[in-house]
Amino acid sequence: MSDTRKGLSALHLGSLLLGGTALFSKLIETTALEITLWRSFIAAGALLLLLLLRGSRVRLGSVRDYAIVLLLGALLAVHWVTYFHSMQVSSVAIGIIAFFSHPVISALLEPLFARQKPRVADLLTALWVLCGIAIMLPELNLDRGATQGVLWGLFSALLFSVRNIIYKRHFSHYGSSLAMMYQCLIVGLLLLPFAGDFIVSTSLDNWLLLLVLGVLFTATPHTLFSFSLKLLSVKTASLIMCLVPLYAAVLAALLLGEIPDAATLVGGVMILSAAIFESIQTHKGPR
Repeated sequence: MSDTRKGLSALHLGSLLLGGTALFSKLIETTALEITLWRSFIAAGALLLLLLLRGSRVRLGSVRDYAIVLLLGALLAVHWVTYFHSMQVSSVAIGIIAFFSHPVISALLEPLFARQKPRVADLLTALWVLCGIAIMLPELNLDRGATQGVLWGLFSALLFSVRNIIYKRHFSHYGSSLAMMYQCLIVGLLLLPFAGDFIVSTSLDNWLLLLVLGVLFTATPHTLFSFSLKLLSVKTASLIMCLVPLYAAVLAALLLGEIPDAATLVGGVMILSAAIFESIQTHKGPR
């Protein structure tokens, strides 16, 4: 198998697993906070073991870097909690489609961090996304699960975008496995004071699902993405990752019986087309 095919296989498998994380918002019988808490500790342990087996250095270079990764972990914690919560109050398709507005949000925020004006094309793309959201939500009613799911998904996308921009500007000199290990550990530690009695009251089935989520659906796709980036361009990786909502929606339909309605499908196509457009534009050259 050629390097390109190996990279594509790893990337598609990683995207499929990442899409599968959405299912656990429905399968694990607990709150989004508890899912995030224990998922993070399990993933951190798996990534730390991987780093040690590789003989990689696990210490950071400066106190400043520890402060930055603490901020990244805090943003990731709230992002993951709101990500799972958006799907718990609505559906997997609605939550993950709303979340995948993050490429467009990033395109609008990144120039602000650099003290530049957003491009007109990015503003038009953002307007296109808003139209897609409006189609998904013909009635803006906060009592409806669909409305709550979209709003929580958008908030999760905003946090994810801010975290990615900070990571790129201040922490990308570290390997992705090491960076993710620290962030997962911080997520778990920050959420630990809010833990309920899940650890003693939950069933063995829930613990097995959390173990699968943490190792197979969190640490594994991250490792696969890192491997694929050694063999493929960032542009190719970004475009293929836009398939994650499709994988998630198909898995939810097959395993959970959640069939998206016509409004969700149309709005979802509009939002994902904007994400694909931004992925292409981002890697054409300097912005």
